Amino acid sequence: MTQHAQAFDQWIRTDFKAINTELEQLYFQQQDKANVEGVGDDLKARMESGGRGFIEKLLAEGNTDEGFDSNFDLLGNVGMYMAACRRHDLTEPSRERKSPLKAASALALHIGASLGVTPRFATSHLTTHCLAKAGVPKRFTSLDDEALFIDYNTLAVLAYKRAADALVRILPMGISHPVAIHLLEDARQALVDVAKWNQVLFDKLDSERFFNSVRPYYKPFRVGQHEYRGANAGDFAGINEIDMLLGLCQANNPFYSQLLVDKFLYMMPEDQRRLRDVMRRRSFLDDLLSAAKTDADSDWFQRVLPAFLAVQQAHGHTAIQHHDQLVSRFIAKPSTEMAAQHLKQVTASGPPLEVLMRSLQGLRDLRAAAPRDDIPSRYRDINALSALVKGQRHD
Repeated sequence: MTQHAQAFDQWIRTDFKAINTELEQLYFQQQDKANVEGVGDDLKARMESGGRGFIEKLLAEGNTDEGFDSNFDLLGNVGMYMAACRRHDLTEPSRERKSPLKAASALALHIGASLGVTPRFATSHLTTHCLAKAGVPKRFTSLDDEALFIDYNTLAVLAYKRAADALVRILPMGISHPVAIHLLEDARQALVDVAKWNQVLFDKLDSERFFNSVRPYYKPFRVGQHEYRGANAGDFAGINEIDMLLGLCQANNPFYSQLLVDKFLYMMPEDQRRLRDVMRRRSFLDDLLSAAKTDADSDWFQRVLPAFLAVQQAHGHTAIQHHDQLVSRFIAKPSTEMAAQHLKQVTASGPPLEVLMRSLQGLRDLRAAAPRDDIPSRYRDINALSALVKGQRHD
């Protein structure tokens, strides 16, 4: 990391965080907590000019080939600065044709293009690839609810990755291999951990603080001429690897393939490679449906099938939990109390809340294999396999 990059990183960890925290306290004291207009304008100006000073030096310095970790970290710092400018209404994509943050846009585009990732901060910048210094990771603010949200999301992401790693390791051995049952159990336990960390988050997180003081930093903003959606906690390969290896979602489903296309550049390059590989694989669900025609009563099938179904149920449980608690309690419900003029800017992904909710409900029901005929749910296939478990057969 160069001297200029180090100085910018130190500013992000100190003055930048302090200014954002002070602004959040000012906003939160208002009756209309979503209003930022005319509030703390001197602080906003300090933040904008302070960050711009560091970024202009970095832009003049150019790409010093410090390696992926260093450049990716710098992209995160630039992206956090741009996200904070968006949060405080110093930039707003609907009123602009290109970003007024010219130096930041130029630097973000340069780094993003060279790394093959989106030119804004992504979830991994604040979770799995966020370097802590003296025990403190990078944050937008010093608010306890932001730390809660990020730390428990990080734990859930890591648990999802463990589940995906276990399932991917089955591929070269096959679902009938004697070791597969142990890997399925590893995946199930990891998904149980996802639900555990999610529940701790839901129990501790203050919905009003999250909605008004944490969520706004994840809004879409322009980099150069183009608007980029906000970072999403699902921007990693693991959860989609689980979807497809379990056979609950298919890459040839237009709804699901669009989701994958939209998230590719928000993921680390290594995750992009893993996801492309899994997209071409046959699912374990389809393997078991084929095997059921000849091996339904075999020892291996009767050992593996319940283990597979337990993983599917655990994955469905986390999907239902995430949607019905985080999305409904912490986004949809608080939005009903929001002033009408702010509603169009609620979601991080861009579309209106009602459109986003329908999309998320569909994804939840695919992952849970819910009984729906309007989406390609595997409900009937899961039921057919469940009926083959000894003691539950209906023939």
